[in-house]
Amino acid sequence: MSKLGMPATAHEVAENPSGDLLLVHRALAREADAFRVIIKRYNQRLYRIARGVVRNDAEAEDVVQEAYVRAFANLAAFRGDSSLATWLSRIVINEALGRLRKRRHTVAMPDNPEARIIPFPLNPSDDPERTMAQRQILTLVERATDSLPDIYRMVFVARVIEGLSMEETADLLGVRPETVKTRLHRARALLRKALDDEIGPVLLDAFPFAGRRCERLTQAVMGRLGLE
Repeated sequence: MSKLGMPATAHEVAENPSGDLLLVHRALAREADAFRVIIKRYNQRLYRIARGVVRNDAEAEDVVQEAYVRAFANLAAFRGDSSLATWLSRIVINEALGRLRKRRHTVAMPDNPEARIIPFPLNPSDDPERTMAQRQILTLVERATDSLPDIYRMVFVARVIEGLSMEETADLLGVRPETVKTRLHRARALLRKALDDEIGPVLLDAFPFAGRRCERLTQAVMGRLGLE
């Protein structure tokens, strides 16, 4: 077996006792808690990335669930050359792009597909006018993001909504940092400068994936792994 296909050794785990390799080592030993930690830690990021590709809430959840199952089946291949988050994100992107290709082969895509808008759980202590304004802004963010061409949308989701660095985004998408910078600039132009200025402070709340939805997906994956 090649070096990249071998599981983490005890020496490697000892060198990184609190990081990804230890978590992977525990998961390889079939510790249910390790799987649960991985799933809950990365649900939000992976869901946002998946939705950024497929532009549909339910399908994004399916993508993430399938990606987890695929990743856990090949967990021994993780060597720590990149972060576990990046490794999982690549699997999610491949799964999502595969579904897009399949969809385009079987269904003619409309020019402006309508995406189902996510109901955002906002702070109940907020006054009604502020809550309504936040909902309107977040709805606008999703619609504007969904309207971007694929190559720009994926960069925008990774850099602006998920908050990855230029280098992390480049590593994730397999392109140069300069390409990320160019595509992000184009994405912002398409979304309009006014929109970019208005929604910046609330972007961290876009495409949420927590609470019951997070727990439901966690239980589904754990059940498929026979660990629930």
